[in-house]
Amino acid sequence: MDFDGNLLILDGDPARRAQIETIAGFLGISWQSGSEADCLAYLADSNEMTAVIVGDVSTVSLPKLLMDYPKTPFIGINLDVEYSNSNMMGSVRVPFELDDFTQQMRYCQSFYALHPRKKGGSGSETLLRLLVGQGSAIQEVRHLIEQVAVTDANVLILGESGTGKEVVARSVHELSSRSKGPFVPINCGAIPPDLLESELFGHEKGAFTGAISSRKGRFEMAESGTIFLDEIGDMPMPMQVKLLRVLQERCFERVGGTKPVKVNVRVIAATHRHLEEMIADGRFREDLYYRLNVFPIETPPLRDRTDDIPLLLQELTNRHALVHHVNIRFTQRAMASLMQHSWPGNVRELSNLVERLMILHPNCIVDDVDLPAKYRYGPGGAAPKPQENSPQAERDAIIAMFADGGDPAPDAEPQASVASLSTGDAAASSESGAFAQVLPDDGINLKDMLADLEINMIRQALDKVGGVTARAAELLGMRRTTLVEKMKKYGIVARDL
Repeated sequence: MDFDGNLLILDGDPARRAQIETIAGFLGISWQSGSEADCLAYLADSNEMTAVIVGDVSTVSLPKLLMDYPKTPFIGINLDVEYSNSNMMGSVRVPFELDDFTQQMRYCQSFYALHPRKKGGSGSETLLRLLVGQGSAIQEVRHLIEQVAVTDANVLILGESGTGKEVVARSVHELSSRSKGPFVPINCGAIPPDLLESELFGHEKGAFTGAISSRKGRFEMAESGTIFLDEIGDMPMPMQVKLLRVLQERCFERVGGTKPVKVNVRVIAATHRHLEEMIADGRFREDLYYRLNVFPIETPPLRDRTDDIPLLLQELTNRHALVHHVNIRFTQRAMASLMQHSWPGNVRELSNLVERLMILHPNCIVDDVDLPAKYRYGPGGAAPKPQENSPQAERDAIIAMFADGGDPAPDAEPQASVASLSTGDAAASSESGAFAQVLPDDGINLKDMLADLEINMIRQALDKVGGVTARAAELLGMRRTTLVEKMKKYGIVARDL
């Protein structure tokens, strides 16, 4: 399980505590445990636990713990009583089930990541920190955010994938009067349709198979804060109807429940889809669209704000440096080359590129020649075409590898060096730089023959350079990474692999 955080095991039952420690260790979760006094002291000192599992405690009640640490998510053991506190995630049952335990830990991690902690800075400072750039497009977005943040109006954020729609939503939340409440995002397209209702509105105990206890949904978790419905265009039609009711009446019912639950949340939605076209096609409700689209904000694609790339590079480099503990700098040529790219993946693509370069060139100065091929642009403004790895390209490369040294005539057919070569003949023919061109009457297995030729030439190249793959790749006219992949494919071992 990918759990980024710490687990505190607060239980007076040593045997049960040992079981939880074993499960946490198996899942790769960092945990703390010990006597009740030690655990309570640890919790008071850190107040930053990602999850706390509470069993038998004698010196303090569970309701008091929940009230004393409202920003810490708790999980009970064998709870039969439902707690109204939003930081009580649920209960695990003994004997422990791995799936149930894992799901509860995911709830805790989501709560911890979403709940606000350290706040500070003026509104303008917050916007400058979250929305990097000085161009007119990003300044217009900042202006719209400042206008709508002071209201409670629903916001619809439009834009391509990777343009920072969630960053805009967080900025609206940070500058609003709800900033002290939680910011709860949910990707409507990433959750299966049959689970989305439970995820949004919660469920009652016994509502469906596996619902061993009641659980709050994202709307209840966002009480007095903001809920961010990302990729709202991917929400199924039945859920659109239920969401419309929540927007109109500000109340809902949990799955399997009959009691209305009132909520006080601000709704921000986002999508990369064209909702008006979806309405025309009958795939999105028009009444829901107008409920959401009270105040639209469109995030500009990176290709329309290339002047912001130097500032974005600086910000992204600083962020990734905190993770990788290395740094890089870009030359003017590298920046100029990156500013000519079209960036179909927008800021997310730029962020991924910066992280890749930090891994490839730690603590170095990155020039334009160090950029991946598709990001290198010459004086003419066209990037060189990346090397193809298609079957046709590989076949052409092999033909060129074994062709004789003379240049073919302009109209001559390529010499398809795939004649009747046995494995033994391939070695002899390759030494002379040419091989037979007569197809046997009974035919050949072209795929096996080309593989034999590749293996033979790779081994010869490695022998010539003492097993150094980088130099062997130069002799074979291919990239080192391509050569390494072929060596892995054929089981060829060199000393620098």
